[in-house]
Amino acid sequence: MKSQFQSLAARVLPITFCGTLIVACGGGADSPELSLASSESSTAAKIVAGRGNTPTTPPTNTPSSPVKNPGVAAITKVRLENIGKAVAQTNVPVTFGQVFAPGHLSKDSTLTGRLENGQSLPLQVDVKASHPDGSVRHAIISAIVPSLAAGQTATLELVSSTGGKPSTGASTAQLIASGFTASVTATYGGVRYQASADELIKAGKATSWLTGATVNEWHVSAPLKTSAGAAHPHLSARFAVRWYGSVQKARVDVVVENNWAYEAAPQNFTYDAQVLVGGQPVLTQAGLTHLHHARWRKVFWQNGATPSVNVKHDTAYLIASRALPNYDQSLTIQETTLAAQYKRWNAAGKGPMQIGMATSYMPQTGGREDIGLLPTWGALHLLSMDQRTREMNLGTADLAGSWSMHYRDRNTGQPISLIDYPYMTIAGRSTDTRNPATGKYEAFPTCADATACKTPYTHDIPHQPSFAYLPYLVTGDHYYLEELQFWGMYDVFNSNPGYREHAKGLLKSEQVRGQAWGLRTLAEAAYITPDADRLKSHFESILDSNLEWYNQNYAQNASANQLGIIANGYWDMYDSGTAIAPWMDDFFTSAVGHAAELGYTKAQTLLKWKTKFATARIIGEGTCYISGAMYNMKVRDSKTSPLYTSMAQVYKSSTASAPLQGVQCASAEMASKLKLKVGEMTGYSDATAGYPSNMQPALAYAADVSGAEGKKAWTIFMSRSVKPDYSTAPQFDIVPR
Repeated sequence: MKSQFQSLAARVLPITFCGTLIVACGGGADSPELSLASSESSTAAKIVAGRGNTPTTPPTNTPSSPVKNPGVAAITKVRLENIGKAVAQTNVPVTFGQVFAPGHLSKDSTLTGRLENGQSLPLQVDVKASHPDGSVRHAIISAIVPSLAAGQTATLELVSSTGGKPSTGASTAQLIASGFTASVTATYGGVRYQASADELIKAGKATSWLTGATVNEWHVSAPLKTSAGAAHPHLSARFAVRWYGSVQKARVDVVVENNWAYEAAPQNFTYDAQVLVGGQPVLTQAGLTHLHHARWRKVFWQNGATPSVNVKHDTAYLIASRALPNYDQSLTIQETTLAAQYKRWNAAGKGPMQIGMATSYMPQTGGREDIGLLPTWGALHLLSMDQRTREMNLGTADLAGSWSMHYRDRNTGQPISLIDYPYMTIAGRSTDTRNPATGKYEAFPTCADATACKTPYTHDIPHQPSFAYLPYLVTGDHYYLEELQFWGMYDVFNSNPGYREHAKGLLKSEQVRGQAWGLRTLAEAAYITPDADRLKSHFESILDSNLEWYNQNYAQNASANQLGIIANGYWDMYDSGTAIAPWMDDFFTSAVGHAAELGYTKAQTLLKWKTKFATARIIGEGTCYISGAMYNMKVRDSKTSPLYTSMAQVYKSSTASAPLQGVQCASAEMASKLKLKVGEMTGYSDATAGYPSNMQPALAYAADVSGAEGKKAWTIFMSRSVKPDYSTAPQFDIVPR
């Protein structure tokens, strides 16, 4: 297998513009005292000197920023940046997603906005997900901002209040009366197929996503049809129409899909595409090849009335809520990094069925910016809240639809679920897919012919980026929610039904890194999917089954290996089945740590067992931290031998070919023998995706849950003499809480 570092060149994934970048365009914490942090932006947040010490639980009720009449302290804040070309804006519609820590916003409370001048701003709050205690976990917040001066960045505090009742939303009749129209056309084989959002709404086929006095959003979908009403068997359109009635502005989210799970003869289709909004063409593309089981998305505003606002969330609060990992907020993202990344993004393909700067062959080895709990572009957005990183982050999630792994169920209208089809798969033999309860085979239909499903992109689980979780969290856009759900379900139906134990969706047969990123995606989907969504319980069930399996086989198993390694699936990949990739194991530990912080108790149990492997590689007796993050580690004498019982055995066997035995750890002699600087770790210690960097999140979680040993290991790890400059790519710059 190639070294992970045969390619350390920086890469970022693609991003699609939602017309112009705009606020509404696509853009488990157990710490009740957690409150608002005071940083104006995370890149400027120098809360304390020294990396890894940024507090994430500020004092209760600390106000977010000075206001003339502060009154009740805010829970958190957002900053609204006018990114128009030196143009003032009035009556600006704003919609964004907001996550809350447990207990911070009661289900019986309401939110009020407070501007810097003390003025109150009515907020519409559409609650989507709740914590186990009933408090709000995730909500979509909307407002009409009276004015934003040219170049202004206004602070909007979110203040909890009592009383008030949800207001009645507008009717679809009001939207239609405003003159709203939107349609998509695909001309295929000389036949014109069309779907119209306004016609579907008039027919009473809309469902509500947002409801209130400020904004209403309705969703409609239908197959593309000929003028005679004949439906295309594969191509369909979905529209999300967001209507701000008081300011007479409409946003339409247009998605075209080739996604049906059980439609016979799936294939690619090449057609001429056109989107009309308000009777005007807003997208025209001839010869678009729409890949099988893929979809494309574009967002437009009627009459070109596009608000130009960047919503800058309070990074410290997002991280302190534990919905996101504890990225180092003392890190400063330089302008040169932002400009360079944005230049690369703008040079990439961002149209329908393109993937921008994504790695088209996902299984490609090498250090990559798209690998981690968040990819580089996501971590840059979280830490900078710069409008360019927002565009890259959301656009990447838009283009995630281009991969051929989107399977939608006609019966439910949602991403297909393993709970509904426990024998479905795209792997193994069709005979393995017979559901004994129904007598039906649940294998997906084969492609129309040998070339019908040819695609330039290859996706997989072991190298799968986190495309949509952060974008949905900060926008509340339904497209991103479904994108997260599509990837989460793909992760579990990709395997043979028997290997995954059918509806349990066990990831145990994957590569260890595949188990890691699959578990990450499952945990995020279970955490953020709305309470009213039937897939919520599906993801929770699959996640629980996986955590239960790992606990039974490891954390709660007296016979489990004493090293703390994952020893199932494709785990012994090196040296004739005697060695593992510790960096893959670190990926798994970090994914478990993330799930534990999202509040999953079984993940917390697993994490305490799992972190001992990372800790022992730094401070274990008979080892030396300098080699703690090597490319592979020998864990047994032969493929049939039992695993070693101590890290001393692992270290001795793994370094047998290097003359390190008896050499003092971290000494000048050791550095000379390894051709490194004194105190420098092996494994590309200066690389942002080097093996020590891969190890860092695992050690950060160990410092939080493994007591004195975890803290000691972290301290020694941070004392290494050579560290990467994470300001260019911070996806592994996670620190203890």
